Amino acid sequence: MFREALRGAVQFALADVEVFEAGSIDAACVAIRSEPGIEIILLDLSMPGTSSFDGLMLLRSTFPRIPIMIVSGLDDPRIVQEAIRLGAAGFVSKSVDKATLAEAMSEVLGGSVFVPPDLAAAMSGARGSAAPGDIGSRVADLTPAQMRVLHLLRHGRLNKQIAHELGVSETTIKAHVSEILRKLNVVSRTQAVIETAQLDFEAILNGQPNRD
Repeated sequence: MFREALRGAVQFALADVEVFEAGSIDAACVAIRSEPGIEIILLDLSMPGTSSFDGLMLLRSTFPRIPIMIVSGLDDPRIVQEAIRLGAAGFVSKSVDKATLAEAMSEVLGGSVFVPPDLAAAMSGARGSAAPGDIGSRVADLTPAQMRVLHLLRHGRLNKQIAHELGVSETTIKAHVSEILRKLNVVSRTQAVIETAQLDFEAILNGQPNRD
């Protein structure tokens, strides 16, 4: 019944969308492998065949370039934060309205990480603001390609512009942006820019130590 309701909400949110359903994590893997054009995965953490975050980690490792949005009745901020840390590109409650689901899917398909404002605020309050040294260590975890993408995000470039400038596909840039947000432990491109504002990117990109 929940899948039927979710299908209707997705079809309301996105025009001409094709939806594939699965009743277990194994069936989900089969469906995703058989349909290479799938652009987003909506995952219930309580899906049969998995427990806790096992399903998320399995899908993330098996299909690393497809963004995964959690749709769950478990909306504890600690659960949301852990899901994002493990690579989820978004998190919404099962009781979410159609307008919010549409916004969430649009953000995730655009390469961003979506968390409803109330949950995002609770997560920020729980972890506090990242100290300069902390955000510096998180930036150090980025790959060179992700570093270049973040550098261009800080200059206000859109995904399409970044893809053109770096000579790669827009899909690749979306994947990089999702990984950047996950590694920096932030929920939006704007927050990533704000959190890294104090860093000397020219020095970082040139392989030199950062100086605040």
